[in-house]
Amino acid sequence: MRKRILLVDTNFSAKPIYDYLVKTGAEVYVVGGRPQDALAKSVENYINLDYSNTSEVKSLIKRLKIDFLVPGGNDVSYKVCSEVNSDIPFYNIDPVEVNETINSKEKFREFSTALGLHVPHIVEPDKVDDFLPVIIKPVDAYSGHGMTVIRRKDRNKVETGIKVAKGLSKSKRCLIEEFVPGQLYSHSAFVIDGEIMIDFIVEEHCVVNPYVVDTSRVVFDFDKRILKQIRADITSLAKELDLADGLVHTQFTCNGSSFWIIEVTRRCPGDLYSMLIECSTGFPYAEYYAKPFLNQKPDFSDMKLNKRFVIRHTITQSDEGCFYSLDFNLPACIEKLVPLALTGDRVKGSPFGRIGLIFLSAKTEKEMGDLFQKFLSRELYLIQ
Repeated sequence: MRKRILLVDTNFSAKPIYDYLVKTGAEVYVVGGRPQDALAKSVENYINLDYSNTSEVKSLIKRLKIDFLVPGGNDVSYKVCSEVNSDIPFYNIDPVEVNETINSKEKFREFSTALGLHVPHIVEPDKVDDFLPVIIKPVDAYSGHGMTVIRRKDRNKVETGIKVAKGLSKSKRCLIEEFVPGQLYSHSAFVIDGEIMIDFIVEEHCVVNPYVVDTSRVVFDFDKRILKQIRADITSLAKELDLADGLVHTQFTCNGSSFWIIEVTRRCPGDLYSMLIECSTGFPYAEYYAKPFLNQKPDFSDMKLNKRFVIRHTITQSDEGCFYSLDFNLPACIEKLVPLALTGDRVKGSPFGRIGLIFLSAKTEKEMGDLFQKFLSRELYLIQ
């Protein structure tokens, strides 16, 4: 009898995960409450269900006799899988308390500070003026929702920032921490028994929205001294929390020889991050993300990686408006285009709306650098 897998996500970014699950020969189901999502519209075994309702997901799992549970590319998906796992055991999903420690910004800062990891300092509301600049954020939101940076003394702006952050927090709580300047990166590591087997560094930029990554590329020559410290922090984290085998994805800011961990997740990063890694290096990211949940032991021996110059870019706009076309000002080699809006659609401004994703390649590092700068200066194309 074929094994049954439930993928808890219907977003387009989960498709590479879904494709690998299908390759295993299992019967794959996807669940989500958005029938307009890419997987919901395109796969045979779609179940229209709001998976934030844990009890409903548990009932579904029992009814379908699911053998393997796979989280998708968002925090809610992993949270629900963790809650389900506490009653119905599956493979390599962190316990609820571990997931909360990692995903609650407040708890993660407290835990990381106690462990001695490189993280920004938490700031009390009445001490903001002593630590400027600071950033105010919801403890449980993502994609830049509800964030405010305070750069100079302004009590009214602080109070407004706290109100906005709490308003976009499900728990109605916010966190204030020092705002650390520098270049944003991500570190994606695959961990087995608390040890990093393979990892990648990606340079990330927030061009349209200062809190939402929209342009990125793999860095092949990242500073080895800083990378060694990042690996040490993630290994300490993995061992202290006894993390399940699998992906540990981290965002961090780097300034000179210093770095600060901004957040850590166990879920697959969104906006087809997996495809950026695979196109740039040849590493089957989505497959290796999924393997631990299927009780498959990933094999990292004799792993040979490529070095290709690929840029991932999410097409968004600052304000809401009708989308008709993309007009390119310069020629570019587009490897993949993933449209998320149709001509005539009214698309919300970032982070609430996306027009599409494109992956562009370059033949040389210099060509890559020139092309990357065109993205950062918003010169490559116009949205009409």
